[in-house]
Amino acid sequence: MENVDATPLSPSYLEDALKDAERLMKFAAESGVDVDPDIRHSVVQARAFSGGIWKEQAAADLLTALTKLAAKLKPVTAESLKACHDEPRHAIRSYLGWAVCLALIIVPFSIGSFVTSGFSDAIRKDITSANDLAVKLVAQLHPTGPVVTIPDGQHSAGPVMPAGLSVAEVVTELQEFAALIRSIDYRARRLNAFMLFLEADPFAKQRNDPQKLHDLFQLPPELTTHLEAAADERVVKYQDVRYFAQSLQEDVAMFYGAVANCLLPVLYALLGTCAYLLRSFERDMANRTYVPSSANSARFLIAAISGGVVGLFNNFTSTQGASVPPLALAFLAGYAVDVFFSFLESLIKSFTRTKDAPEEPQVKSHPPLSIVPPMPVETEARVA
Repeated sequence: MENVDATPLSPSYLEDALKDAERLMKFAAESGVDVDPDIRHSVVQARAFSGGIWKEQAAADLLTALTKLAAKLKPVTAESLKACHDEPRHAIRSYLGWAVCLALIIVPFSIGSFVTSGFSDAIRKDITSANDLAVKLVAQLHPTGPVVTIPDGQHSAGPVMPAGLSVAEVVTELQEFAALIRSIDYRARRLNAFMLFLEADPFAKQRNDPQKLHDLFQLPPELTTHLEAAADERVVKYQDVRYFAQSLQEDVAMFYGAVANCLLPVLYALLGTCAYLLRSFERDMANRTYVPSSANSARFLIAAISGGVVGLFNNFTSTQGASVPPLALAFLAGYAVDVFFSFLESLIKSFTRTKDAPEEPQVKSHPPLSIVPPMPVETEARVA
């Protein structure tokens, strides 16, 4: 005789519901949450039907128990408990992969931008000082007046100094000028390395010969007797070094400027998203509310867009007096994309508020009401 109490309900559906109920029961027991005895009884009784044909009453009790458990333990769910048990390594590996890939790009370019910016600023200052010295030396050693001669009509064997100027002062200026040339050349070669030797070194042939390199950038021993020749030679060398350095400055400004303004903000925004997701993952794991979501991929895309356009808003600061660097602003935009899009929406509203504002109704002026003067007393009496 067939058992009428047994109903061939979906075993897979009920098996999943039973596993979810047991997960919630276990979490409640571990967390010290008091559960109604009827709920526990329904879940334990449902285990007896696992793998077989379920009775209708047992299935209904199980679903009722699962509903009450889910409501009591909210926001913890059976899905989040399963994910916290099975998914942490996979999620950490995914976030770690994103962070490592971003770091491999951000760190070299950030270091390159910082170092090249420092070299370029130092070269700019040295060129300014060297230009002044070059003009001063040429004016001192090549006076516009006539050549001074000694009484017997022969030219002076030593250098001719303008009045009030000593040889020691000119030698000191020449030494400072030569030191600036060496400094500019050194920093320019460092910049050329960061640009993968894009510019041709004007002194590449002399680099491998220490003696030629010494003669190229050092002052000659017979300096006091050949001041004009030494100064002229230093000026020629300085012009070559200056052209080399300024060409590299333009290349660095173009390449690393494009990277700093276009690429790095996007990467820092993506890094900010990684930081946000890792922080959310840590909090959700502690609360047992972590659930993997495909929305995280969309958040990366939104962060990339935010980082790409955040440079257009120079006045987007946290407070009126605070100033945030562009890359830090891109990181914050990626970390809190909701805040950034709230800023965009408020900006759009500020543009449309004036256009859409209703016109104030114009109040029509009415002529003043005429007031009938009271009748005289005599007239009132006559009428009576």
